[in-house]
Amino acid sequence: MKILRTGPLGVNTLIVPLVRNLVLIVDPACCKFSRDEEKLSNYLKENNLQPAVIVLTHGHFDHVSGLPSLYKSFPNTPILIHKADSDLIGPDSQKAQYGHLYPMGFDVFLPFVSNLPAATAFLEDEKNLLELLPQYAEDSELAECLQKWCVIHTPGHTPGCCCLYNEDDLILISGDTMFYHSWGRTDLPGGNESEIQKSLLKIAEIVEEDALVFPGHETSGFKLEENL
Repeated sequence: MKILRTGPLGVNTLIVPLVRNLVLIVDPACCKFSRDEEKLSNYLKENNLQPAVIVLTHGHFDHVSGLPSLYKSFPNTPILIHKADSDLIGPDSQKAQYGHLYPMGFDVFLPFVSNLPAATAFLEDEKNLLELLPQYAEDSELAECLQKWCVIHTPGHTPGCCCLYNEDDLILISGDTMFYHSWGRTDLPGGNESEIQKSLLKIAEIVEEDALVFPGHETSGFKLEENL
């Protein structure tokens, strides 16, 4: 797995190998504001990698600002986000994004999360990526890889926050739900401290303690048991 730190808040944009030269992209954040607009696309092209799917762990501005650049280079790539956060992307994204940026005094960033590409499908709790992307079923190798990645809906940081769990490879992509010895903030619109605590307990029940955790910011690759 390759981690590129991108965007204005240093998001851990993940490039996850699937099969052949196909990859899963999680939380593209590179944009003109942070002067790294082409960082992800250039890395993919230089390494002859093709995105099969883009997954957004949630809709906050710092995790979705790379969609325009990535979509320009790789049009028609499926975009998945939970329905509860889907208003934060798409042609009217600026309306919802303003509600998150203004309280932070960061509404200068609004142009970079306006008129974003829309979701292709929605992440659903307990569904694997193949179930959400049935168009890939005929590619048996890719289908097998996508089937390993299961969605865990973990509201609290936002209503639509999700994690991806690969039980076979013991990898948890936690977005901003879980960090190393910490968890996501809940003071922005849609945040809920009680909900995120329930989500952390849910992760502890579902995910093996030996699983490696790759969050949306900062330290990556720590074992889940270090956070329990």
